[in-house]
Amino acid sequence: MASKVKLTFLGTSSSIPTAKRNHTGVLLIYEGEKILIDCGEGIQRQIRKAKLNPCKITKILITHWHGDHVLGLPGLFQTLALSEYHKELIIYGPYGTKKYIESMFNAFNFVNKFNFRIVEIDTNGKFFENDDFYLEAKKLYHNITCLGYNFVKKGERKIYKSKLKKSKLPEGPLLQQLKEGKAIIYNNKRYLPEQLTYKEDDVKISFILDTRFNTEIIPFIKNSNLLVCDATFEPGMEELAEERNHMTASQAAGLAKQAKVKKLVLTHISERYDRKENEVLKKVSKIFHSPFLVQDLSVVDV
Repeated sequence: MASKVKLTFLGTSSSIPTAKRNHTGVLLIYEGEKILIDCGEGIQRQIRKAKLNPCKITKILITHWHGDHVLGLPGLFQTLALSEYHKELIIYGPYGTKKYIESMFNAFNFVNKFNFRIVEIDTNGKFFENDDFYLEAKKLYHNITCLGYNFVKKGERKIYKSKLKKSKLPEGPLLQQLKEGKAIIYNNKRYLPEQLTYKEDDVKISFILDTRFNTEIIPFIKNSNLLVCDATFEPGMEELAEERNHMTASQAAGLAKQAKVKKLVLTHISERYDRKENEVLKKVSKIFHSPFLVQDLSVVDV
């Protein structure tokens, strides 16, 4: 059975946290990878409340350098140093990330050190790939450089059990070669991967956290299995949303609908929502089916 991707929403507020919403952070877990998307103030405590281990984090994706998305980094770095973090933490972010992190280390008197590497992303498109998944970025429209991210789990090649039984191929290296998309020869007969195998669809998760509405996002998030999207303002506040370089929940729903996204998660929620969440969801549901207005520590499997 294919491994699922698990998202834990560590913080879901907009720029000002509330009693029930922490600053932004999402932890994506897929097999051995633990990828933190943004690290707002208080994320360390949220990780503990979710019963997760910060020392398991392998990568950090920074969307942009506004405080509500990065002020948790100094504390997290100190915890990793004190805990003798033994991996190499790879930190991805927009151009300028190296300068900001260097300034952070100069500003704080860190005890101990840990191994990390910074990769600045200055172009749209794929910036990491291995056999199992890839990551890609797109520049968004905000008042500073801001990136959206896609995590794409590659579809696995599976073997048709009924066809395998008829072929009488033995278990072992030959089947593995078929799964890798290679042709094989058995008992002087050639078998093509297309005859005995099929490829599962990719699983795509998109993160669009801070941006004003624009349709250029649509190709990037097209056919996503899950879109995690900025919904700072409630429907009807489009003018203020554009002025502040954010989106309304209804605009997020409109993008999801046009991009044929399968599931929509609304986040970066303003304190204005506190007593209006059901009302907002009702309005948004008229645009996009079953949107999920996420809460802190919500877990979503994809």
